[in-house]
Amino acid sequence: MYSPNPSIVAKDPLLQPLKIRHVTFRNRIMSTSHACGLEVDGMPDEAYQSYHEEKAKGGIGLSMFGGSSNVDLDSPNIFRQLNVGTDAIIPYLQRFSARMHGQGAGLMCQITHLGRRGDPYGGARLPTIAPSPVRETAHRSIPKEMDEHDIDRVVNAYAQAAARCKEGGLDGIETMSSGHLIGQFFSPETNRRTDRFGGSLENRCRFALMVHEAIRKAVGDNFLVGMRFVVDEGPYGVLRLEECVRIALILKEAGAIDFFNAIYGTMESVPALAEYNMPGMGTPLAPWVEPVGAFRHEVGLPVFHAARIADLASARYAVKEGKVDMAGMTRAQIADPYIVTKLASGREDEIRPCVGATHCQSPHRPSCLHNPVTGRELTLKHRIPKTDGPIRKVVVIGGGPAGLEAARVSAERGHNVALFEAASDFGGQILVGATGSWRRDLKGIVEWRVAELQRMGAQLHTNAYMDEQDIAALEPDVVIMATGGLPMIDLEEGVELCTNTWDVLTGQVPLAGDVLIFDGTGRHPGPLAAERAVEMGARVSYISIDAILAEELTYSERIRWKQFFLRSGIQPASESRLVSVKRQDNRLLATVVSDLTREVSAVLVDHVVVEQGSIPMAEVYDQLRSRSLNDGVTDLAAMVEAAPQPRRDGAGFELHRIGDAVASRNIHSAMLDALRICSAL
Repeated sequence: MYSPNPSIVAKDPLLQPLKIRHVTFRNRIMSTSHACGLEVDGMPDEAYQSYHEEKAKGGIGLSMFGGSSNVDLDSPNIFRQLNVGTDAIIPYLQRFSARMHGQGAGLMCQITHLGRRGDPYGGARLPTIAPSPVRETAHRSIPKEMDEHDIDRVVNAYAQAAARCKEGGLDGIETMSSGHLIGQFFSPETNRRTDRFGGSLENRCRFALMVHEAIRKAVGDNFLVGMRFVVDEGPYGVLRLEECVRIALILKEAGAIDFFNAIYGTMESVPALAEYNMPGMGTPLAPWVEPVGAFRHEVGLPVFHAARIADLASARYAVKEGKVDMAGMTRAQIADPYIVTKLASGREDEIRPCVGATHCQSPHRPSCLHNPVTGRELTLKHRIPKTDGPIRKVVVIGGGPAGLEAARVSAERGHNVALFEAASDFGGQILVGATGSWRRDLKGIVEWRVAELQRMGAQLHTNAYMDEQDIAALEPDVVIMATGGLPMIDLEEGVELCTNTWDVLTGQVPLAGDVLIFDGTGRHPGPLAAERAVEMGARVSYISIDAILAEELTYSERIRWKQFFLRSGIQPASESRLVSVKRQDNRLLATVVSDLTREVSAVLVDHVVVEQGSIPMAEVYDQLRSRSLNDGVTDLAAMVEAAPQPRRDGAGFELHRIGDAVASRNIHSAMLDALRICSAL
């Protein structure tokens, strides 16, 4: 339960209440609406509600949900949205609002019609609709031009959806303009009509005014109605700040809006979405606070805003200086839903930082690269409880992300923890990945865990290689092997002639002349090695087994690498694989096969760099198995449920291996292994 310290609350702008109409929010920190990926058949059921309720327990002032919740049949659920176009959602909303209000948090939903942003082959397979038949780049539909019957139908659908939200006990709703149907009417780029809904700015606002007038009539005055609204479309759009302010003032003067939830940039293409609308790692913190502040100054209504407001200092500045009334820390709350509680109780240094990795925007959302509990609240806990059993001696071997998380969770449980890392620093492969030009923030994953382990008094050892005898001599109760892996190079011939990406990224091998990079994973190491090779002045050729560059990454990460390759003049060859490497004079002859045509080609280069993931470092684990109670076997059913492993009688210790010590995967998977096993110790 949220229990703030009054003296801290009195001094911090973020902890002051905000009143809009009849509703008072307890502080200025919110989570903005997003499609979190936990809905069931378009409904916010138990997992969905628990995900948001954790933020309420953590002290948030307002949680908005239902990113792009759809109001009608021709706005289908195509990216894990909610369906507010049916009365079936009302009981879900009633349970949801009772839970959130019971924890002291406000709750609102975003309702929308996607317009041309929809999918004519999704849902009921209906044509998408829009003011004009202009195709959207990202979602590819060519919409039907709306007639006035369509307009009246959709206006009524908005009103009915808002009424359902009110009956569901919510505090309010916001409509979505930019990129969605309302915004498509605003913009002359997508609205080319010559009737009363097109042409002049006033005509282009007519549809939004009709929607909001109908909503207000349906819900009355005792319900908040806002709009998620673009304040400037940036370089990918046509509406500038001045025109956006004029639109906002028209809405305000009509009494249509209680607040604006401000965004910057457009979402019509993936680059626009990734660079401006939802920026991630490599982008400056809070990049759009100043234009949003200028918008607020002109409009004079409460303004919310979220775009990489990932830290409390940025949020505090935005609120204190009058740039925003509510700081949207959406992705920061995904990393740590207890931000407000920690702030208000004087534990700000314990907040788990959002590093901007955009893993929460992957198809596996709402997964957080830094917090594997997020989205799994029904089986895992953000606040690790103390063990109700005996205090155990837990020895963790390996200080990469898996080992750090295993040690942290075990220490939170109250066990005696000793962590041993063979290298001079903790971090493992994260330290390698953070060498890239825009991925340095990854170090926050390591720094936070080390700080937490130091705070809890765990024993931390670096430069400490541990063999079988060393580990056994510690007389542990539990041994967690998080030794990671070694770079894998798997070719028909010439493995010894190749360089792995790790050696390139750590500076072990300098590159010059012609370099061929083979990417066999679609992860970061291949592009990172290409970036390093270019920095060294090498000429890079790049081949990948995948159909697209960096296929395993999120869309925003992929866009960054595509931009780098384009700027560097690298034209990657897709769906191809390296099969062998031979010496030819003083150079290397690499043989490549196309998976599309089966054609074989050869390229003469000075260096061949290979990325194929890793193979486990399992030697010490294999030696320890005979000493263990469980022969090093982890019960997978118990692990997935975060339940205690089966107890076995006899002498010895419990032995588990996690992360890349099992198989080559990503940071999130490694830490999830650790959390599932160690939270049940």
